[in-house]
Amino acid sequence: MKRLVVFSVASWAIVLLSGSPVHAQATRTWVSGVGDDANPCSRTAPCKTFAGAISKTAAGGEIDALDPGGFGAVTITKAITIDGGGMLAGVLVSGTNGIVVNAGVNDVITLRGLDINGIGTGLNGIRFLAGAGLNVENSVIFKFTTAGIDFEPNGTAHLMIKDCVIRDNAGGGVLVKPTVAGFAHASLQNVRLEHNLFGLRAEDRSRVAADGSVFADNTNNGLLAFSGGFGVEVNVQGSLIANNGTNGVSSANSGATVRLTTNTIVNNNVGLNASGGGAIVSFGNNRVAGNTAGDGAPTSTISEQ
Repeated sequence: MKRLVVFSVASWAIVLLSGSPVHAQATRTWVSGVGDDANPCSRTAPCKTFAGAISKTAAGGEIDALDPGGFGAVTITKAITIDGGGMLAGVLVSGTNGIVVNAGVNDVITLRGLDINGIGTGLNGIRFLAGAGLNVENSVIFKFTTAGIDFEPNGTAHLMIKDCVIRDNAGGGVLVKPTVAGFAHASLQNVRLEHNLFGLRAEDRSRVAADGSVFADNTNNGLLAFSGGFGVEVNVQGSLIANNGTNGVSSANSGATVRLTTNTIVNNNVGLNASGGGAIVSFGNNRVAGNTAGDGAPTSTISEQ
């Protein structure tokens, strides 16, 4: 009888243990160029791709790169940080988006130290659909057919881009375009938007601030505030806006406002262009010269306070 009781207890223990998850989600996971997505994504047994690691990473956690590698496209549905860790952490895609964010209303996503390459056929480098916010830091995004960063939140969300290069995107550099139910706050600091269809385009229900950035050599506008019937504001200071094929700065339609302070706006086709009731407000301390078809003029000038 005693042997039967001991055997029964042991049997139940085995059943309970076998019902436990083999690998619980970790707050920090790792990827490596020589990893394997069958691994638990630990430091000593890293995964191969971001997509493989994200399912093993807890909400609010972090995926880090151990060494250089191409870690593939990923769709993000929760708060998370993906950090290239100073390595060549690549996302190389063809015919699709590099990174899609479709997260919860309170989720903030941070992408840091990434090399996102569309090789001329990728759609968007980063496409943001839903979430509380997106931070993009110290990254390069290039050769996409639609936009380097396409930020189209379906609710109130913020976008922060810092220390990034966004170039050679056939569809544009950064598009800020909330849905009819969305509202966007965006900030750019030390961002180079070069040789895209446009540098920055902000549309209805968005407010954008740019500081210490470069908008240069874009096919159309260096930066554009475009109103389709609702308010849009773009504020730019201490930036270079040069060599753009259409306008350096454009504000289109009533409801669109661009404010400028301490910027250099040179060698564009037209320097400043306000159309359809759009406003370009200068603080009177910008340098606007040498634009091929004309420097243009602000619609109003206000004093510094």
